[in-house]
Amino acid sequence: MSRRERQIMDIVFRRGKATAAEVMDELPDPPTYSAVRAALRLLEEKGLLAHEMDGKRFVYLPTTPQGQARSSALKHLVRTFFNGSPEQVVNALIEDARPSAAELDRLAKLIDDARRNEEAK
Repeated sequence: MSRRERQIMDIVFRRGKATAAEVMDELPDPPTYSAVRAALRLLEEKGLLAHEMDGKRFVYLPTTPQGQARSSALKHLVRTFFNGSPEQVVNALIEDARPSAAELDRLAKLIDDARRNEEAK
């Protein structure tokens, strides 16, 4: 998915539904109206958006909840760039983002909780 497609999806998720004009109004450095319509149509062809009619206007809405879309995208990212390894993801985040001590404490708690859940199985 391109950067522009992600921007459009963010707008549609945030608004719940949106017309091409509404998307265009919120895009940074928006392309032409025709380009926005083409991008929306492409996202619909990819199964990420659907549309309904409001008079003569198409109103686009997401086909899946944002949390489900986020989870799917994250799984794809982990498989594609980190060989499916959560450890590699966390290592990259720690090296690049340099989390604060409080964030590291919260990460440690998440890891401890995951370990307890795994042991309980």
